[in-house]
Amino acid sequence: MAGGLASQSARLVVGSKNFTESAVLAELMAQFVEARTQLRVARRTNLGGTTICWGALTSGEIDLYAEYTGTGWATVLREPGRIADPMRAFFRVRERCQKEHDVRWLGPFGLNNTYVLAMQAQRAKELGVQCISDLVKVQARLRAGFSVEFGQRADGLLGLRKTYGLEFGSTRTVEHSLAYDAIRSGAIDVMDAYSTDGKLLKLGMRLLEDDRGFFPPYHAAPVVRGAVLRDHPELGKALAELAFRVPDRVAQALNYVVEAGYRPGLVVRAWLEREGLVEGVDAEAQAAGEALAALLDRDGAAAAIVAPDSGVWSRRAKRAARLLFEHVAMTGIAVLLAALLAIPLGIFITERPTLRRLALGTAGVLQTIPGLALLAFMIPLLGLDVKAAVAALLLYAILPILRNTYTGIAGVDPDLVDAARGIGMRPAEVLRWVQLPLAMRTIMAGIRTAAVISIGVATLAAFIGAGGFGELIVEGLYLNDSGLILSGALPAALLAIVTDMVLGRAEIALQPRIRAQAV
Repeated sequence: MAGGLASQSARLVVGSKNFTESAVLAELMAQFVEARTQLRVARRTNLGGTTICWGALTSGEIDLYAEYTGTGWATVLREPGRIADPMRAFFRVRERCQKEHDVRWLGPFGLNNTYVLAMQAQRAKELGVQCISDLVKVQARLRAGFSVEFGQRADGLLGLRKTYGLEFGSTRTVEHSLAYDAIRSGAIDVMDAYSTDGKLLKLGMRLLEDDRGFFPPYHAAPVVRGAVLRDHPELGKALAELAFRVPDRVAQALNYVVEAGYRPGLVVRAWLEREGLVEGVDAEAQAAGEALAALLDRDGAAAAIVAPDSGVWSRRAKRAARLLFEHVAMTGIAVLLAALLAIPLGIFITERPTLRRLALGTAGVLQTIPGLALLAFMIPLLGLDVKAAVAALLLYAILPILRNTYTGIAGVDPDLVDAARGIGMRPAEVLRWVQLPLAMRTIMAGIRTAAVISIGVATLAAFIGAGGFGELIVEGLYLNDSGLILSGALPAALLAIVTDMVLGRAEIALQPRIRAQAV
């Protein structure tokens, strides 16, 4: 989309990645824009990592999100070498993004959420570890757990190993929010963290000094499409008021209160009221404001903060019904379209070996693409919504249906086919009255497999804002809430079981009817 706002109804679309601080900053920008301008704001949160958010921004699916200078330097622009100077990093990414992508970096919020290595304070004390260099002498005894993104980034583990010569006794991949549970239980000794993580307020963690200055600055700033700023200069003026208003300590407090169970919108509203940046008082945000005050005014009391649960069950029931509908709709449409495509193709390739190898090989390759990557590929083609999710699920569902259709048709006894032809049946009649009825159980098995696979893969659709039960799983991951994760995972698993049972009964009911027609 070349210009204008991302949505057709002229709304500003604010996005966020799938972790607490990104959601907080998105909500901060959204509420402030609503307060300072006449723009209507739509929120698209939990969009996965940098690849998805940046892709959504440059393709025009979202207009604005919060990015970090270190990420812009190393991941988005792939600048060679390390950067330690925060001003040089900011001006470099601002210059290149504007010139090459027509994306503007606005004034930073003030927080520097850089990477840090963290250990339990007691464990670090036992080993005499104060800085990253101290790890070298005890690294063979340490179990490290790093997030996927940190482990694969040049400004993460890859560069850290070269700079410090680190080779831990064991290194495993751990989803970032789950790493806190792992280090608390003793399953790992060292993890990557973000310096403004709210969880650091509650857990007894020691942040290891980066004594060789390896980690680059990660100053968060609004990034917005140039076309949007040209059409709405008031947006830039409004966001300029947030520049340097959110230092590390404030960001950490906002993150912690959200992770304690308060909704990001209420926490942000409470902080804006506290700072005098919005008019009026929101009664719903009062409790969140008191929680913030416990951290910012009295410098502590983090462990005592517990969000109220007033009306929570009613909200959860309504949300569960919505997510169930979204999940069923996504998978149902995808499997139906896959069947309409794969069954005729499976019949067509039965007697065409070259085409068969090509079709099955292509479908097999599609199965090897990671689900999240496939979703990301769909964004430029179909946008950041349910259409992209359905297309990705369709591609995953094709292989089992295609393979089982071919197997079922090819597996029909040749003598029966010859007999049908011998009594004068035309090829279409042989297919309809002999081959399809006898192959139906195998074809239905493929459809059942495709449906179950699609239900599981559909949980990833939440990373592009398409909804479904994955929405609860993603939120549970960044809030480190195992109950929330299970509230998404268990219904998805139950839906897969029920779907398989229903399709199994349909398979049994369908086959006798076709046989009766054949007679």
